[in-house]
Amino acid sequence: MATWLCVKQCGACCHLDPTERPELDQYLGTEELKLYLSLVGSDGWCIHFNHDTRECNIYSDRPRFCRVQADVFQDLYGIEPDQLNDFAIDCCQQQIIGVYGEDSPEMERFNQAVGWDE
Repeated sequence: MATWLCVKQCGACCHLDPTERPELDQYLGTEELKLYLSLVGSDGWCIHFNHDTRECNIYSDRPRFCRVQADVFQDLYGIEPDQLNDFAIDCCQQQIIGVYGEDSPEMERFNQAVGWDE
């Protein structure tokens, strides 16, 4: 069974371009949406994403919507805690494909780290 985990030096989730996430207003409240949009740089990446290290500069203080936690995913997306693992893996895979490509080293590292077999 695959188990979700955040793979260091990936950062695919830090690509926040709102044109690629048209449903933002469906799951973020007014204040969270405002915060989200304030984090998007001109290149579509989070302003706190360090492109050299490929890590978040505010990871321990990142916003709630950046956290893969059962309570957050249940509140924002209606995902039950027992479904979080599979949902988070699928979300990461989709985001990695969109940012880096299906055959990217990032996708290979993610799939290997979580124990996902095609």
